[in-house]
Amino acid sequence: MMTTTMIKRAVSILLFASLTTIVCSQEKDFGLWYNISIGHEFTKKLDVELATTIRTFDNASRIEEGFIEAEVAYKFTKYLSAAASYRITENIEDDDTYHIRHKWFVGLKGEIEIWDLDIDGRIRYQERYKTYFEDEEDKIPDSHFRFRIKSTYKTPSFPLNPYMAFELFFPVFKESDFVIDKKRFSTGVEYKISKNHAVEVEYLFQRDHHPKLRDDHIIALNYEFKF
Repeated sequence: MMTTTMIKRAVSILLFASLTTIVCSQEKDFGLWYNISIGHEFTKKLDVELATTIRTFDNASRIEEGFIEAEVAYKFTKYLSAAASYRITENIEDDDTYHIRHKWFVGLKGEIEIWDLDIDGRIRYQERYKTYFEDEEDKIPDSHFRFRIKSTYKTPSFPLNPYMAFELFFPVFKESDFVIDKKRFSTGVEYKISKNHAVEVEYLFQRDHHPKLRDDHIIALNYEFKF
């Protein structure tokens, strides 16, 4: 069982990491992310989801990437699940035109409920493949481990659930000047319109060290349909 002391420590670490991420900004940008997802529960243990997303940059004036992603998730227990997904992307490259990228993910997620608070931790491994090459290094897949902690407050008797999350990206199999080359802090609210429909409004702060240090402020608008 997770003790109260352990919970307090986890929240303190999350807040400290979030504050240190937002301080000391360099190049800045603003973007809007739009996401629509459709999910289906085949059994109590097996879920599938299909999502499409558009992400903008340059003060939301240009599309940076658009992608379609398919995911399969399996629940081992109430507290532990695994997922695998594949994403095909049209991404703007240095030649200012769009090229295909491929990305796949595998991961584990653990979650607990403490009164009206849901806390989950996720570890994910991903690989990204480019089709636009500027040098030989671009032909090597870009690989990361990702660690995320998220807390959601389930508002009693009201379908509005605020949440906060923090995620770290660790590069692997490639030389990097940073142990952590990307950080994301996010906070938002989820509104359940009905049993099958939900919408989210989310703010993300992202610090990316590759190819050069940049801070992104992002508003994400999400719609989810489950059947």
